[in-house]
Amino acid sequence: MRQEKNKHSETKNKLHPRNRNRERYNFDELIAVSPELANFTALNIYGDESINFANPKAVLTLNRALLKQFYAIEHWNIPPKYLCPPIPGRADYIHYIADLLAEKNGGKIPIGSKIKCLDIGIGANCIYPIIGNREYGWSFVGTDIDPISLESATNIVESNLALINFIECRLQPDSRNIYNSILKEGELFDVSICNPPFHSSAADVIAASAKKVSNLKQKRVNNPTLNFGGKSNELWCDGGEEKFIKNMIRESRMFWDSCYWFTTLVSKDWHLKNIYNALDDAQAFAVKTIPMGQGNKISRVVAWTFLDEKQQNEWQKLRWK
Repeated sequence: MRQEKNKHSETKNKLHPRNRNRERYNFDELIAVSPELANFTALNIYGDESINFANPKAVLTLNRALLKQFYAIEHWNIPPKYLCPPIPGRADYIHYIADLLAEKNGGKIPIGSKIKCLDIGIGANCIYPIIGNREYGWSFVGTDIDPISLESATNIVESNLALINFIECRLQPDSRNIYNSILKEGELFDVSICNPPFHSSAADVIAASAKKVSNLKQKRVNNPTLNFGGKSNELWCDGGEEKFIKNMIRESRMFWDSCYWFTTLVSKDWHLKNIYNALDDAQAFAVKTIPMGQGNKISRVVAWTFLDEKQQNEWQKLRWK
């Protein structure tokens, strides 16, 4: 017997207006481009066609179909137990960054491979460079401390002709560094992005996942399988996201003229006060906080630049015209 449900909008209004995933998933269209998805689709308790989001293989297959349908990515896979990201939220970050760049470009989004982006923690999935390149033609350098992640991301790039020559993967040899050992002399980036590991321990990861999977299954789960996967370096670090971001801010000061906008996701709003204090200490010229929302989850992007108004104008004229 189907359960009663509240009426829901066919449009996910909290997503960015340019997000290709604002409409509810059309599984007929997704299965048409990726037939394997049919093995994981069924009517849910409300009578809607869906997948079991507590099943990691189902989530992986859905992502593969979404990337194929919306971004023309023919070959995409990740190693077992590595992070399989929810694509709508990742796309939102890219679209809001595009808006951020447009603010200093007469409202016009700078497009093309001359726009260079740095992805701190590209992961095995390569998701931000894929979306940024396919939406706006940007070129990317993606960094990671994990050789397996870089190998996977490199394989994705080399398996898709549309991505070759636009995405470069670099190993960060020292996990204590973020920009050091990565940025080359004279190299300029229009924006750097980061989705930091926001948990502070493996125990925190398990507790958060147990709560999430319990909600999906509508019953208590104490030993969850991570439905979106994730290795330790992708999900947690000593001190969690606040310490990671504060380290990022301190190090970004050393490369103040190498990047126009430094940005990062901030998952927990109670970390903002200390992050703003760190930006004051680093003497950032301008700071912006961009709210984002997916479903019931609220997040935000914090962006900062060390370039003053004159330097910003010179950068825009030199690189974006």
